[in-house]
Amino acid sequence: MEKKFFLCVLLFWAVPDVQPASDVWAIDVPSTIPAVQGECVLIPCWYTYPTTKIVLNRWMGFWKRGNTIVSTNLKKWKLAKEFNKRTEFVGALQVGNCSMLLHSVRTTDIGPFYLQVRIPQFKSFTFTENKVSIDVIRQPEPPAMSFQILDTVRAYCSVLHSCPSAPPRFSWSQAGVTATWSKQINLWMWKTESVLEFVPDSLDFNPVLNCSVVYRGGKTAKSSVVLIK
Repeated sequence: MEKKFFLCVLLFWAVPDVQPASDVWAIDVPSTIPAVQGECVLIPCWYTYPTTKIVLNRWMGFWKRGNTIVSTNLKKWKLAKEFNKRTEFVGALQVGNCSMLLHSVRTTDIGPFYLQVRIPQFKSFTFTENKVSIDVIRQPEPPAMSFQILDTVRAYCSVLHSCPSAPPRFSWSQAGVTATWSKQINLWMWKTESVLEFVPDSLDFNPVLNCSVVYRGGKTAKSSVVLIK
């Protein structure tokens, strides 16, 4: 029996309905984000632009790698084949959110990526000094495991990941009741944990408990613990 609770609170999408006017062009992005090869990765991004009395009604955003446009909020823009249908400009520029989602991360997706904002009635700015790199992980680390033994055995298995829309899947070597939940660690990293609870049977009890994890894209990781009081 399995229960799944995915509590992915995407804080960077809960934005106020105001224009991000400020004194200067500024941006807030991480410099490096780790991501397992094959899963998705979210690049969280906030920006501001100088205050103006001009009434603005159009914002154009472009995430770039060198001269290649990786993602844009312009729906009909034709991206390079390498990134076509693999990226989403998920932020709303008019409220200061410039976040980008990259699917099916490849070993060539290390970047660095940077943002360009164009406001036709006003100005444009390219944040070339604020680049984001992806640390593509070819082999994920083994999941963290712990356990408690009382009347029942309760075991915990958890991993960190960068793909809130498709968290890793867990499996156990022992039958029992399981529950899975996720929580946001920071603006670009999530923790997903599986909890297993079962009553040990003295006739066929195996003290070695295995937890296996499958990431989106197919990468796997495994850990084991020996259940001793």
